[in-house]
Order: sequence, then C-alpha cells, then structure tokens
Amino acid sequence: MFTHQNWFTQEDDFRIGKLITWIVGGIIILILFFGSWGTVGAGERGVKTRFTAVVGMVEQGLYFKLPIIEKVNIMNVQTKTVKYELEDPLFSASKDLQDVKIAVVLNYRLDPKMVETIFQQYGTTVEYEERIIRPAVRDSVKTMASQFTAEELVTKRAEFTDSVVKLLNERLADKFVTTERVNITNFEFSRSFTEAIEAKVTAVQNAEAAKNKLEQVKFEAEQRISQARGEAEAIRIQAQAIQNQGGAEYVRLKTIEKWDGKLPINLYGSAPIPFLNINQ
Repeated sequence: MFTHQNWFTQEDDFRIGKLITWIVGGIIILILFFGSWGTVGAGERGVKTRFTAVVGMVEQGLYFKLPIIEKVNIMNVQTKTVKYELEDPLFSASKDLQDVKIAVVLNYRLDPKMVETIFQQYGTTVEYEERIIRPAVRDSVKTMASQFTAEELVTKRAEFTDSVVKLLNERLADKFVTTERVNITNFEFSRSFTEAIEAKVTAVQNAEAAKNKLEQVKFEAEQRISQARGEAEAIRIQAQAIQNQGGAEYVRLKTIEKWDGKLPINLYGSAPIPFLNINQ
C-alpha cells in the first residue's frame, strides 16, 4: 500500500508564504512608485482627475499624483489638421444649384488655458474634433457655397475662402480654439457643368483669337495706306522739284545724262527714230 507523504514541512510552508508576501509587496510598492509620477510632453497639457472629478491642470514637465485614485489625462495643444479631400469631400450646392465637391484643409489648435473646460465638456481631443470642429467646418463651407454661383466659386476663390474663414471663426468663437489657416484646395463639379465651362472657355479663346486677327488685318491695312501715302508724297515732291528745275528742260537734261548714245530702232523702217531734238 502507498501512503501519502507530505513533501513540505510546516517550516517550508511558512517560508513560501513569506516569499509570496514579499513578492506581492514588492509589486505593490513598484506600482505605487511608478504610479505616483509622470511627465507631460512638449505641446501637451494634462488634466488631473481624482476618480472622475477634475481637480486641476498639469503643465509641461514632471508631475506627481496620488497612485490609483488620481489620473492625468493628456491633451494635445499643438496645431492639428482637419482635411476634407476629394476622396472624402464636402458636398454642397452652389447658388445656381450646381452640385459641387469641395476639398478643405483647416489648421487649428486648442487654447492651452482651457483644456480643463474642454475635458469636462467633451472628453478627449478626438471627441472634441468630431463634435465641434468638423461640424463647424462642414456648415460654414456649405453655407457660404450657397451664396456663390459655381463659376464664382472658381473665379472668386479668395473671396469665398475669406467668407468661410469669417463664418467659421464666428461659430468657434466660444469653443476655446484658434483657427490658424483655412485653405479651399479644390472643387469638383458635375461632368455636364465641367463640359459647359470648357466649351465657354474655348469660345472665349476663339473670340479673342478672331479679335486679334482682325486687329492684325487692320494694322496691316493701315501700314499699306501709310506706305501708299508716303509714295504719293514722294512723287509729288519729285514732280515739284522737276517743276522748280525748269520743267521740260530739266527732263531733257536728265534724258541726255542717261542716254547711252544709241538711237531707238524703227521697227517699220530702217532709219532710227529721233527721240531728242539736239538742235533745241
């Protein structure tokens, strides 16, 4: 028969219990030690809570807290970016009821002095952005887009952007945030509207080309007129000079100067045709 044999004596049990106690105690001490301090990084603020109640704000650097019952919630106060790109755009309608997709980029940052209030009202910065920033951007862009025609959205982009910035700042004025920059980066219209705009641009370009061609023709005609006037004036001056030199006598003198000594040939007879009366 086999009998049960106790491998551990009472003294061994005591030692094991003591060892476990030391291990557990060491773990508790480590938890208390490392749970009583921490750091807040650059561009961040901490909101200290005791259980669930906010008890203060923690600046950048080292902080201390009561282990277990206190917690420091990190809030990012650096510049953040909200994007609505053409892959995920804002859909709106223009003043002339054209559907348009609008791509927007917003840079904003939280007021570092108001992180306690933001945490109390909205919780995390992610929740704040989803509940406050993004709806404000969507509403502002859609509201202002409805006050511009589709063509004006393109030709007056700067004016449209300024109006969006103004309205957005009004809506976020009491939301503990600063908007640093708003950019309207792109528009995308329906295919039919885009084709109509392209046709209009082509027509304007063709009209401008025709106008330029007409101006060129007019210029060339004016040049020819000016040239003809100049030639006529030259002839008049030459005639006047001839008249001043004695008229026919002057012509006879110039003829003699140009004569090569040969008389014209009479095609109907053998005698040369006299063309100058030398005796005169």
